Amino acid sequence: MGVNSGIYKFVLVLHLMTAIVGFGSVFLFGVFGSKAQARGGREGVAVAEVTVEVGKHWSEWFIYAVPIFGILLVLVSDDVYKFSQAWISLSFLLYLVGIGLSHAVHFPNLHRMNELARQLVAGVPPDGGGTGGPPPQVAELEARGKKAAAVGGILNLLVVAIVFLMVWKPGL
Repeated sequence: MGVNSGIYKFVLVLHLMTAIVGFGSVFLFGVFGSKAQARGGREGVAVAEVTVEVGKHWSEWFIYAVPIFGILLVLVSDDVYKFSQAWISLSFLLYLVGIGLSHAVHFPNLHRMNELARQLVAGVPPDGGGTGGPPPQVAELEARGKKAAAVGGILNLLVVAIVFLMVWKPGL
């Protein structure tokens, strides 16, 4: 087949499209988060919930398809590309780190943020009674927002690093 074959080019298009749709849609989640915070109330909660829902039910599946098409590209390249090449191995490693970080830290944090925001909008009384200050959900939401920004930034940097590896193919 080789890198000039129609099948290789077709799989390359699928690989690029899944990357664009999957990573492109989540790349701006931080913007949506800040817009949700700025709107506040029920509107802000709706923006945050839709953002997480799109990520879970749409973006995630495209992101999972990216390495599948990447593996197929290596297989149909007629040994032009090999799994032993550093740029391919490192790209897979960074991808797996990103997936792990997303599932272990980022998604649970975002889900908890949405729950806290829903509680505040619904007027759920704070645990431990009234102290006269803001509900404890406010402080937790703020701390989790900072965590989401930091983790989201790391995930975006991982995507940039992978794109760099894919374009420049260091060590090829």
